Amino acid sequence: MLTLHFSEFSLEHFLAHYWQQKPVVIRQGFHHFADLISPDELAGLACEEAVESRLVYKKDQQWQAEVGPFESYEHLGEQDWTLIVQAVNHWSPSVAQLVEPFSFIPKWRLDDVMISYSTPGGGVGPHIDLYDVFICQGSGRRRWRVGDQGEHRQFAAHAALLHTDPFEPIIDVELLPGDILYIPPGFPHDGISLEESMSFSVGFRSKSARDMLSGLADYLIDNELGNALISDPQRPLHRHHGQINGSDFAMIKAQLQAVLDQDEVIADFAGSFLSRTKCQLDLQVLEEPYAEDELVDALIQQPLTRIGGLRCFYVDQTVAQGVCYIDGERYQFGAGCVEAVLALCDQESLSASALQAGLQQPAFISALTRWVNAGFWYFAD
Repeated sequence: MLTLHFSEFSLEHFLAHYWQQKPVVIRQGFHHFADLISPDELAGLACEEAVESRLVYKKDQQWQAEVGPFESYEHLGEQDWTLIVQAVNHWSPSVAQLVEPFSFIPKWRLDDVMISYSTPGGGVGPHIDLYDVFICQGSGRRRWRVGDQGEHRQFAAHAALLHTDPFEPIIDVELLPGDILYIPPGFPHDGISLEESMSFSVGFRSKSARDMLSGLADYLIDNELGNALISDPQRPLHRHHGQINGSDFAMIKAQLQAVLDQDEVIADFAGSFLSRTKCQLDLQVLEEPYAEDELVDALIQQPLTRIGGLRCFYVDQTVAQGVCYIDGERYQFGAGCVEAVLALCDQESLSASALQAGLQQPAFISALTRWVNAGFWYFAD
């Protein structure tokens, strides 16, 4: 099991003074850290159609980027290139273990675990991210420079690469295996591999109001909600035909606000919307599906493990009804299943005792059986 260590300050101090405020180096955040996946295994994943990957390198002093899947890497030589693979936690159980040490941030904010393999001199160029990232150094050494927030010009160094102008570093550091560099959104940074190296980046991303409102509109349409029209009987005489006056503007705002004030609607939208995965899951659908009684018997013998990347949430406003949201879908099991719902969403490994309340309810057993047969949870060998 991976354990995160803060040697110079507490976790509470990190959240109060660094999270979304300023970058910091956490020396030996993981003691005796070893690569959770080999370079060859990572390269193999990047050969798969379902896996999102990129190659970044320079050719004739010009930045180049290619999108996977890739058939070969031999043409790249032995230096100055980087392979980046997204959402490796979806495909590798060992990499998925890297998520748990950062559980002090709620999983609805989790983006993915991105891994980069670099040859000496490899990097992706100076850039700015719009998400929080913990860059955990695996094998090898990598030099990182981080600048301060400010008005940094960004430009396309390549159609697939957005870079920023040179910056003065406020951090200039060489990361060794087990070291972690935390960078909040908006801080320019640039990493260059000093030797063959691996970096494991745990990213956290929030949604913009634009994305949330767009998603809410889709949710209302799909569920035939928000259909009430503005009603204004006995309205006063209107003298300016082209005007939206103050009272009408207030009515329009009130109509929209009435939707936002429906806590259960917003809870169901948020749970469903935020539990969707942006990258494909490595679902291992069972060729011989479990019957419900067979699943319960098996669960008594050994726990179930959640596949990497599966998003399972509950919301305070609806959890008392036994409501949870899994991979974009809403499920309701009743008040008697609350403890099972909490375990389902909070725990990566599920025992029969943790799910005891749910195993008394036929609807919960039926849903759990469907999830296991679909590959969302599995019995580890």
